[in-house]
Amino acid sequence: MALEADTLNRIRLLPLGLLLLTAACAKGKSDLDETGGLRITRSTCPAVAIPTYTGDVSLFSPVQSHDARALDVSATITNLRTSCNETGSPVRVDVTFDVVAQRAGRGGARDVVLPYYWTVVQAGTKILSKQVANVHIHFDDGQVRGIGTAGAAAAIDKAAASLPASISERLNRKRKAGDADASIDPMADPKIRRQVNQANFELLIGFQLTPEQLAYNATR
Repeated sequence: MALEADTLNRIRLLPLGLLLLTAACAKGKSDLDETGGLRITRSTCPAVAIPTYTGDVSLFSPVQSHDARALDVSATITNLRTSCNETGSPVRVDVTFDVVAQRAGRGGARDVVLPYYWTVVQAGTKILSKQVANVHIHFDDGQVRGIGTAGAAAAIDKAAASLPASISERLNRKRKAGDADASIDPMADPKIRRQVNQANFELLIGFQLTPEQLAYNATR
């Protein structure tokens, strides 16, 4: 049974610090402008992340065994590379990544096919789409390490990823250190926080795991 939406939601609801986030498209950051005031910049590009426990997969032989001596192939998603075009609508993001695998034996050439997914999530938990594809890993004779390359893409409605003008004004208004509200974070306002959350999109990428594989990753 594959990793389904409700399982993905449970993973996605873990604290943000437990996610492996890439430096792809930042959703927002604070900076200083030329006058010394605080400035918040924001992108309509989705953040790209690998949800916890889905960036690795382990294959055993026999399949039902989880003993370390039965480990046949292990693989990890790594080196995510992202490009995003937010000049038009929809906003388009493309991601390529490597899958580095290792097998237990060296004998003979071998090919392994591993399924992976990518999904677009809005506001942290609302899954808008999900797709599944395969990455092929080739092991040369005598080699225990193989590398495959795969990709994902998404289109995000620019209007949905953009903040209302009034919210943007609150976030981008220059605040100098001496101002009365300089120490007040605009995100402390529930209305602003809710609007920003709704405009946040993520492209999540991981292995398409069975419940048993997911449980193994969570407990190893």
